[in-house]
Formats: sequence, C-alpha cells, structure tokens
Amino acid sequence: MAATIGYPATTAGQFQRQVYPQPAAGVEGDFCDHNPRATVDAGPGGLVAGANGLIVGRFAWLEYSLLDPNNASRIANNAGAGAPAGFVHREQQGLNANWLGGASMWVPPGYPVTLHQAGGFFVINRGTTYCQVGMKAFANGGDGSISFGAAGAASTVGGAGVTGSIAAASWTGNGYIQNNTLTVTTSSTGTLQPGATVTGAGIPAGVTVTRQISGTTGGVGTYALSVAELTIGTPTAPIALTGAYGTMTVTAVGSGAVNIGQAVTGSGVAAGTVVTGFGTGTGGLGTYYVNNNTVVASTALTAGGSIETRFYATSAGAAGEMIKISSW
Repeated sequence: MAATIGYPATTAGQFQRQVYPQPAAGVEGDFCDHNPRATVDAGPGGLVAGANGLIVGRFAWLEYSLLDPNNASRIANNAGAGAPAGFVHREQQGLNANWLGGASMWVPPGYPVTLHQAGGFFVINRGTTYCQVGMKAFANGGDGSISFGAAGAASTVGGAGVTGSIAAASWTGNGYIQNNTLTVTTSSTGTLQPGATVTGAGIPAGVTVTRQISGTTGGVGTYALSVAELTIGTPTAPIALTGAYGTMTVTAVGSGAVNIGQAVTGSGVAAGTVVTGFGTGTGGLGTYYVNNNTVVASTALTAGGSIETRFYATSAGAAGEMIKISSW
C-alpha cells in the first residue's frame, strides 16, 4: 500500500488543507495487527530519547552512557551497531517543536519512550528495491530506517563505498573507575576516543568507551564505559591506563556517506570493526574513529548501514511505500 494513501495534503509550515474520504490503513509506526506484542524491559528512569531525540516508526539501540539503579540503560537512539534493541511504536508521542509546523515523528531528547522487540507494525520501505512478502527487515545503523532483503543477505542501504585505510591509535594516562564512569586525571599521550578498548590493572577484558561525558576532548575528563559495577582506583590513587582504537582515513567516496554505527568491511579489516566517532570527516573525506586498531593499507572499504532484524515483511511494496512487518 502506498505511504500517501489517506494522508492529509500539507505544506511545510501550514495546516492541513485536504481530507481523503477513506482513512489510511495505518500510519508509519502503528500496530498492523492484534497479535501479541512484547516491549523492551526498562528500569527506573528509562527509557528516554538520546541526545538527538528519536524518530517514531524506526528501530532503536540502547546506549550505556547513563545507567539506572539496576545498571541497565536509560537511553535509546536511532543509531547503533549490532542488532537493534527494539522498534519505536507510534503512540502520539512525536512533538511539533516548530511554530505552525507540520506533523512530527520526532521525540525530543530526554522524553520517555517504549521500545517493542516483538509485534506487528507499519513501516516505510526506505530502501531502493521492491519488498516481497517474506523478506527480512534490515535496520539502518545510522538512522534506524528500514529496508528489505533476503534473509542472510547484506543490505547496503544507508551505507557507503569508499577508499581508505586504518591506522592503529592509542592513548595513555591515569584515572579511576566508579560504576560505569571513567575519570581521567592525567592524559599523557594521544587522545581517548569512543570505541577505544581500555586496559589497566583490574579492568576486565573488552571494556570500551561509549562516549565522553565532560572535560577536555579526548583528555582529562569523564567517560562512560560499556560495563557497570566497577570500582578500580581512587581519586587519590589513580591507576595507569591505556586505550586502543583505530583511525580510518577516507581518501575517496564512491557512494553513500560514512556514519557512526556502521560496520566496516574490506580486505584486512578485523571482524566487528565499527565506526565510533567523527574525526575530520562528517560523512565524506576525512578521518573517522573505529573500535579496532588493526592496521589496514589503503583499499576498498564498505561501511554498511543496515543490520538484519528478527522482523519479516508480511505485505509487499515499492520503495517509499507502507509495509507491514511482524516478528511472528
């Protein structure tokens, strides 16, 4: 079914000027059936939209930079790596932040949201190919939008094809950890970036930086970590720390744009490499931070933006049209 069937004709900044005789079968983000639904568990204070807000009718990921008293995430974003945590169902929570603006699907930062990990929903096919019944729904790691493809097939919607290289990068300094917050008291060499693996006496393997909370960029300040309930070092007795990550330099862009959360693949690239931050690049030429510090010579790289989800298409439609998806 076309996404525009039954929708009011509007112009940006104006009120509705037309009503169709038949209402739309559904709006992006609505439930499309009465089958059982399941929500993502959230503790005290969660979940809330992240710093960029949330778009209704798209997939979302959890961010572990702000934890509740149960050490679970409070924050959800439309961007991330790996399988998304859930779907942002439409429950009239999108707010219009512009005077006399059109309808909005945007949930402002800090506003409460509920994510669904199972159920049936209406979505827009934001891919470039026709969706057949039975195809899997793929979530764009950059913005949570949805495309469709065969199960097990890689989807490149929202991704990029570039030429680039990856250099190992590192940071050293001193600091201490309380719960999931790392406080850097001195920064000796390099800069500490999102995605960096942090090592030091008593720190479990695989602990990474999710974002910087405060302080000098990449230096002295506080950082959110990927695990909680750690107490290592003290303000008066900090420990020696190192951080390891990679710097990806893009020298040519063949297609698309590079975004945070995209998985990077190519000859010599370590499995699980993900773009974790912008350096001098913001989608095109320039530098980007990645979580792995494997050295890769200049080669063709693919920054894939879409991840296969558990949802299937239960209706068909072209790019831009409304599609029913279900986890059942």
